[in-house]
Amino acid sequence: MEYFGYFASIIIGISLGLIGGGGSILTIPILVYLFKVNPEQATSYSLFIVGITAMSGSYNHYKMGNLKLKSALYFAIPSVISILLIREVIFPQIAATLFCIASYSVSKDFLIMIVFSILMITAAISMIKKDQPEIKNSETNYPQLSLIGFVVGIVTGFLGAGGGFLIIPALLFFAKLPMKQAVGTSLLIITINSSIGFAGDLYIGTTINYTFLLSVSAMALLGMVIGSQLSKKIDGAKLKPLFGWFVLVMGIYIITKEILF
Repeated sequence: MEYFGYFASIIIGISLGLIGGGGSILTIPILVYLFKVNPEQATSYSLFIVGITAMSGSYNHYKMGNLKLKSALYFAIPSVISILLIREVIFPQIAATLFCIASYSVSKDFLIMIVFSILMITAAISMIKKDQPEIKNSETNYPQLSLIGFVVGIVTGFLGAGGGFLIIPALLFFAKLPMKQAVGTSLLIITINSSIGFAGDLYIGTTINYTFLLSVSAMALLGMVIGSQLSKKIDGAKLKPLFGWFVLVMGIYIITKEILF
């Protein structure tokens, strides 16, 4: 199962490199179900894995001129604020056991996986449906962009997911960026959010198995290289709905497993 986990880690990078998102949504299930990592700790590991993988992708887009720094900062700054608020203030205050119904206990780990599965299903639907046409020759709505950034930071802080499926539409419709620039700028935002979120976890003393973390990250980086090369030959937009169906099935599986088993 562990070997399959390392293979699955490559898919994280391939997805980020090929379609600019979706890979981070797989990180938590891979860590929890294949590597048997505690869900709460998995959110910390996910921030590092997603962050370092997105950093590699954002550098490639920087060389191609696809990064829009101003839009990234208007999005990332409020996003970072909400990430730190969630991970360093609110998250540690949530009790391990939230409440009990008869003999059944609802735990923090259960809540993490249920909310994450709902996020996966939402992300899958956004990937399956046809993309909306890009809006061109319009002014960037920076206040709305910052507001969306704050909301995405809450998602990233609580679940350790990069939130690319939320960031890219926000950059398309509020920053008015073309698709390629939205993908590149999204990877930069994910890098900033994930890196600061992970640094915050280190600050509060989260225990990290660096040997394991770096080995999984190496597989994800390998996938990013493969995905970046494939993106030159394959239209990622055509694969996005197929990947969306896969994520949808995964989300339904997680809800079923957590509730019934």
